[in-house]
Amino acid sequence: MRNLKKEITVDSKIENIDALTAFVEKELEPFEPSMKAQMQINVAIDELFSNVVHYSGSSEMTLVLEVVEDVLSASLTFIDNGVAYDPLAKADPDVTLSADDREIGGLGIFLVKKTMDQMEYKRDGEKNILKITKKLG
Repeated sequence: MRNLKKEITVDSKIENIDALTAFVEKELEPFEPSMKAQMQINVAIDELFSNVVHYSGSSEMTLVLEVVEDVLSASLTFIDNGVAYDPLAKADPDVTLSADDREIGGLGIFLVKKTMDQMEYKRDGEKNILKITKKLG
């Protein structure tokens, strides 16, 4: 059984989404994630890292990737030292309303919540720690 734990730290600049995505794709490749799972993970990376860049005020972010092979799932933990922000505390947008009638924002986090198997947030001292887990099969 192979388990994996690797991390990458990048500056909180939007152009680093590609580096984070490439890192995760490369590390997950030996575990042969389904195309759907990989795409959902990529969307989550894009959305969650964009939130760090645009809202946290953090200068850098660390992404910790863990794969547990016996259950074939990947956990991605986003760690930044920006302002405290729990994206899971925000109410989900009312997707029954038309786009014109909905409040702006929140759709990306909503999408991540719907596509991941688990999400948890905690504040540890000066750090935001958001962990998402996705089955790879």
